[in-house]
Amino acid sequence: MALLLEEIIRSVEAFLKLKNSTQKPYVDPNLDPVLLVPGIAGSTLNAVDHDSGKEERVWVRIFGADHEFRTKMWSRFDPSSGKTISLDPKTSIVVPQERAGLLAIDVLDPDLIVGRESVFYFHEMIVEMLGWGFEEGKTLFGFGYDFRQSNRLQEAMDSFTKKLESVYKASGEKKINVISHSMGGLLVKCFMSLHSDIFEKYVQNWIAIAAPFRGAPGYITSTLLNGMSFVNGWEQNFFVSKWSMHQLLIECPSIYELMCCPYFKWELPPVLELWREKESNDGVGTSGVVLESYRSLESLEVFTKSLCDNKADYCGEPIDLPFNWKIMEWAHETKKVLHTAKLPPKVKFYNIYGTNLATPHSVCYGNESMPVKDLTNLRYFQPTYICVDGDGTVPVESAMADGLEAVARVGVPGEHRGILNDHRVFRMLKQWLNVGEPDPFYNPINDYVILPTTFEMEEHRENGVEVASVKESWDIISEGNKNDATAASTVSSISVSRPGDDENPQAEARATLTVHQQGDGRQHVELNAVSVSVDA
Repeated sequence: MALLLEEIIRSVEAFLKLKNSTQKPYVDPNLDPVLLVPGIAGSTLNAVDHDSGKEERVWVRIFGADHEFRTKMWSRFDPSSGKTISLDPKTSIVVPQERAGLLAIDVLDPDLIVGRESVFYFHEMIVEMLGWGFEEGKTLFGFGYDFRQSNRLQEAMDSFTKKLESVYKASGEKKINVISHSMGGLLVKCFMSLHSDIFEKYVQNWIAIAAPFRGAPGYITSTLLNGMSFVNGWEQNFFVSKWSMHQLLIECPSIYELMCCPYFKWELPPVLELWREKESNDGVGTSGVVLESYRSLESLEVFTKSLCDNKADYCGEPIDLPFNWKIMEWAHETKKVLHTAKLPPKVKFYNIYGTNLATPHSVCYGNESMPVKDLTNLRYFQPTYICVDGDGTVPVESAMADGLEAVARVGVPGEHRGILNDHRVFRMLKQWLNVGEPDPFYNPINDYVILPTTFEMEEHRENGVEVASVKESWDIISEGNKNDATAASTVSSISVSRPGDDENPQAEARATLTVHQQGDGRQHVELNAVSVSVDA
């Protein structure tokens, strides 16, 4: 019980930090502007009634979520325009623009007084950056978008152009730092590929976080066949059902654009595996169970067969929702756009990706005792995953393969969305965004700050004997190292000797290295060394 009360208190305190208007925030007018771009499902979306003009949030909402989602968000793909159009002809989907675009990407359900991590997106990063001196509408902005659509849809490209222009003007014509997360990285890369001149005009740095540059093969395969849940546990009772989400995503170009990239040479190609009953040679009965394996392009036939009779009920009318080959063709062209993207000469690129979590790479359905008999029933099977290293959603191999000339690529242990709240990521951003005084001792690659504190050296020579002593110490600061300040110091010894010859005298050196734990990620390291050399 005490833990639950503590969780509530923490949530309220975090909420009040943003709502407290009596405390004047610190503002640094010298900062360059930052534009935050979210990934799939990372933007609040509203439905506007064409007759009344009433605007109501449909993503994300907790109460009445599933009904409003099916009514307002379900859509069909229009191959002539490349756009996904809502089935409800009386409404349009829009992105809220309040708070310079940040409202749509901050807390996805802002009506919740006690925040839940399940509806937080850029919330912690926004709070952190406001503390650094950024100001909403002057140096901090957000770009929300309709994540159902293609990452190269002309409407999205036009909106991104207008956003870059408005941020540039609002910040006093300063060039922009773009920070994208997940699929937002694909949208930015599509824009950079198609409008390189505009991108170079307005952008100075692009920092991609957890971007699926070559797709999220395991995660998207199971999404197309089984659907997707954005929350787990009891919260699913108040949220959009997995089946409702499945029916939406089958008509979303953005999902098809996240499938395994056919141009990329994977170290181990992702596959779709099925345990199937094998027919006997005489065509009567079965002769056993076999494991079938399909690579990315081969698996499209499985998608087609498994979803051939997929239907949804929309307001009492049945709607056919098979695997959409028109979207697949559109997504194939998008992947070509992504594959040919080049970084403009004046733009710096940084890549942060998540590691240390089992991440779906290949997917298997059925087993030896329960094989898949009918592919149309595949949606009712629970997938099992063959996993690789990644952030739980995007494999490291995909996230690292940006195909661009990066200033740095840094892996951070963490979960796909949780990485946005990671203190190590915040430290990297401060360094790359030139926030505060520069720290010449910080290296984002290993997340250490090493500060030399003392250096003393003495030398003495007498009667052919030379004695030299060195004393040096450092303070090492690593926020990821939660060491115990009460732990005993560790002492190591080092010895090196060199025999004498015609050119060099005989010499020997001994040293002790002592590490003192100081807590809060700090360690004090002392080196004491003495060397003695004797002339032959």
